[in-house]
Amino acid sequence: MTRRDPILALLTPLRRYAFALTRDRAEADDLVQDALLRGHEQRRQLTGKAPGPWLRAILRNRFLDRRRQAQSEARREAAYAELSPRVVDAPQDSALRLAQLRQAFLDLPDDQREALELIAVEGLSYAEAGALTGVPPGTVMSRVSRARARLRAFEDGEAPRKPSLKLVGGHDAEG
Repeated sequence: MTRRDPILALLTPLRRYAFALTRDRAEADDLVQDALLRGHEQRRQLTGKAPGPWLRAILRNRFLDRRRQAQSEARREAAYAELSPRVVDAPQDSALRLAQLRQAFLDLPDDQREALELIAVEGLSYAEAGALTGVPPGTVMSRVSRARARLRAFEDGEAPRKPSLKLVGGHDAEG
């Protein structure tokens, strides 16, 4: 007598649940496959648990992760579209200025650009951005403040300031 695999018996209910979440057959099939793969990778957590509720929880979590990812991508695309110059009848100066501002944003140091994007574009709180980047919220605030100051200086036509370092010793030292 062959014993039927309990996972195979769950395929139809999992597909139904995935379809109810996604409302798209192909996406539902992808979601079930992804959940089964995750379940297989984490199968040691299953010992003593019923596979149905466990796999449904994995499926739901994967669905939520995918939805969050799609929403985040849509926000980034919308933010990028806002930074891109738009076609306007004649004001080339505005398009050029916007392109220059976009370049000024991209020229910010990585940590400042990331902090400003998370706070100003993504709408995260300082605490959330700090947790995401692994730094205290005060550090995020400082980075955003420095980034905004650099962009204001750019708007005011000031050249970016280089940190002044004092050279001690060496060939170029004044003697």
